[in-house]
Amino acid sequence: MIRRIQGLSLARTFSTSALAGALGLALVGCSGGTGYEDGGLETGTGESEGQDELDTLDESSTGVDAGDSAETTGGESETETEDTSEVWDQELVDVAHAREFRGVWVTTVYNINWPSSAGLGQVAAQAELIEIVEAAAAINLNAIVFQIRPESDAVYASSLEPWSRYLTGSQGSDPGWDPLTFLIEQAHVRNLEVHGWLNPYRAAAGASSALSEPHIALQLPEHAHVYGSALWMDPGSVDVREHVVDVVADVVERYEIDGIHLDDYFYPYPTDEDFPDELTWSAYVQDGGQLARDDWRRENVNALVEELHDTIALTDPDVRFGIAPFGIYRSGIPEGIVGLDQYASLYADPLLWMEEGWLDYAAPQLYWPTYSQQQNYELLLDWWSTLNPDRYVFVGNYLSNIGEWGLDEILAQLALSRAYADQNSLGNILFQVQPLLADTMGVNAALAEQFYGQPALTPPLAERLDAEVDPPLVTVQGAGALVEDLSAQRLRAWVVYADQGGEWVLDRIVPVPSGEDSALIDLDAGRWAISAAGWHNVESPGVVIEL
Repeated sequence: MIRRIQGLSLARTFSTSALAGALGLALVGCSGGTGYEDGGLETGTGESEGQDELDTLDESSTGVDAGDSAETTGGESETETEDTSEVWDQELVDVAHAREFRGVWVTTVYNINWPSSAGLGQVAAQAELIEIVEAAAAINLNAIVFQIRPESDAVYASSLEPWSRYLTGSQGSDPGWDPLTFLIEQAHVRNLEVHGWLNPYRAAAGASSALSEPHIALQLPEHAHVYGSALWMDPGSVDVREHVVDVVADVVERYEIDGIHLDDYFYPYPTDEDFPDELTWSAYVQDGGQLARDDWRRENVNALVEELHDTIALTDPDVRFGIAPFGIYRSGIPEGIVGLDQYASLYADPLLWMEEGWLDYAAPQLYWPTYSQQQNYELLLDWWSTLNPDRYVFVGNYLSNIGEWGLDEILAQLALSRAYADQNSLGNILFQVQPLLADTMGVNAALAEQFYGQPALTPPLAERLDAEVDPPLVTVQGAGALVEDLSAQRLRAWVVYADQGGEWVLDRIVPVPSGEDSALIDLDAGRWAISAAGWHNVESPGVVIEL
């Protein structure tokens, strides 16, 4: 049964402890309603098979908060600030719109999504990226989850890792341009966030692939192991973990990235053989380690997740960190669920990560249809969305299977996700972008008409809900408004609301280009309110003007 979503009001600021109550948050409109239509569900019978890498095809200079400049004269220190008194003389009003994470994965491993072939020229490759961002923007998605490290390499300029072979056909070969910089520029002007998706331990998708310096498997060959058909770095190696953390810190520091994202690959999906980590296990035991081997393996992954959280928060607290784990935590949890036990097989413990608050969100890959009995979509969604009331769930949906399931099944899954908004199920990430590029079964129009008819910012970062954003200075200029930030804030967008019968209704979201602090916005006659949204997506009060 589809649950009904109750509308809530959205205050100017939030406290983290209030997330569960206030953040029915995302699907909250200014009028107190959801602003969305309920979708119907179809039921039937069917079975869902397990997944492996081929089945699922799984396969930032940060802005520095500008401080006030200080000059010392006559032995006294004075802080010079721009006069913002005009801002507070304006009429302010609380404004809000329905928040939701609307993401799509863009896969680079095996050239699944981009580039379409290794060795594709710069002009053609950039045209393909533009096609991707335009397809996403056309249906009001607001996030691209872009695979920047498919096999301990880089789909961006890096001194820590070699260029990816999926760009040029040869690992380490410089393509002559930076795809991540280009994508961020193209996405941000279209109100699309870019989240860097990394695979932490996969060293090579094919074990026999040629490696180039400074690849981690060449730096630490004793911790690189062939397992199945791939080459994997040992999660038990502290050096391996620290390298992954360094890579993430480098991306967050140098790129205007909006988020860091890991998927479900930690220890590899098991084969008939145990993972060959005897070297690090033996060292642990010899150093007096008391954990059982399985617990030790889980602790290795936990240590990475915790350190990534801490490092990202220290480097740039406005960057979101999330993980898309396998959709089943343990077989039998919740009751009736059957499937691979990631806790025991992948040594992944997303329950702990959510409980500890190391993640802003979990994006469980619920890659089964709603009518599956042993992998029941709604049961799993309900379980995941109750793990931590102060964190989000953005469900991962298997859009790739639209040809088998049909369009209605995809729409039913999104409807269910929205029905659990009161439990912080506040978005979806679609795997992967190809069905959108092909508009398979008319999915684009269906998504736009039934779910994404209006633009939206993603939910505020869970650990930044206490942040306050100063309203802009807004002055009428001709047939429009000049909007200025006088507080040197790191802003993502100006958000424009129209007064419709006494209710403030979202009209548009105007991105703030990097380095700019003002914009001239064309407006029709009427009463308007314009707010400023910070990089963390907390929104200021709206400034009221009338034309």
